[in-house]
Amino acid sequence: MIVSNIDEIPGIENPVATIGIFDGVHKGHKYILQSLIERAREEGGSSVVITLWPHPRIVLNKDLWNFRLLHSQEEKIHHLGRLGLDHYITIPFDEKLASMRACDFVKEYLVSRLNASRLILGYDNSFGRDRQGSPQGLAECARRSGLVVEKLDEFRQFEENISSSTIRRALLEGDLEKASGMLDYNYYLEGTVMTGNRLGRQLGYPTANINPHSPYKLIPRDGVYAVHIEFEEKNYPAMLNVGVRPTIDSANPVKVIEAHLFDVDIDLYDKEVVIHFLNRVREEKKFESLEQLKSQLQEDETKIRAYFSGN
Repeated sequence: MIVSNIDEIPGIENPVATIGIFDGVHKGHKYILQSLIERAREEGGSSVVITLWPHPRIVLNKDLWNFRLLHSQEEKIHHLGRLGLDHYITIPFDEKLASMRACDFVKEYLVSRLNASRLILGYDNSFGRDRQGSPQGLAECARRSGLVVEKLDEFRQFEENISSSTIRRALLEGDLEKASGMLDYNYYLEGTVMTGNRLGRQLGYPTANINPHSPYKLIPRDGVYAVHIEFEEKNYPAMLNVGVRPTIDSANPVKVIEAHLFDVDIDLYDKEVVIHFLNRVREEKKFESLEQLKSQLQEDETKIRAYFSGN
């Protein structure tokens, strides 16, 4: 897959395109993208994914306090590249683009710059200031420009529509099973291991404190998880806590992500790792003493080891 900016795109023969954010590259996205690839092959053309970056909500400063993404830009490119797409093109998003009407966007970017022959859209895809960038609203634009717009049928596999927002909600509710079912892979988080207060070592559970790479990456609901810690292409079973450590840091609550790896002693400080979230064991809670906390950690370890033994 060739990655480029709209201002520096190579010559593309007969582009068949789709447009979207594609956060998470979930099953619904794959349905659209596989349809795009098939149609491009039928027409002897190239499959092209067009997306906006930075994310519109970042540029427009829209509710950034609650804004989280399933994928960084690099992660998204990695997942898309595995699908067999020909091109991934980013259009720099700014306030000028935000105010552009859908038909003007189609004329300038899809027709004049890309010279696309066909635009594939999901059933609920919409874009543009006037929200006319839907399959229905684009019909007149297409007739004037010679661009064929193809609307796909709705893709459903669960009672709810598969969408990035539904997956984010599931992760924030701690429902890993629902999220992974829609994603078709276990949700993951990339980060760097930082030095902590080493209290875990005193409790018999030394931990790797992980600082996420992206400030906008979604962190699942606070609690204790069974995870795989990926380091140098190897996965290590571990128990992980996400939260504010109320038993230890109740006076100054700061969210931390700390993992205890089973049966290995690896120096991970300043190293990059990937957390693969597999199973949520319990909520984070406050204990009356460190002894009670240690007892609970032992119970968590037993449950999580049993989980790995059965999977």
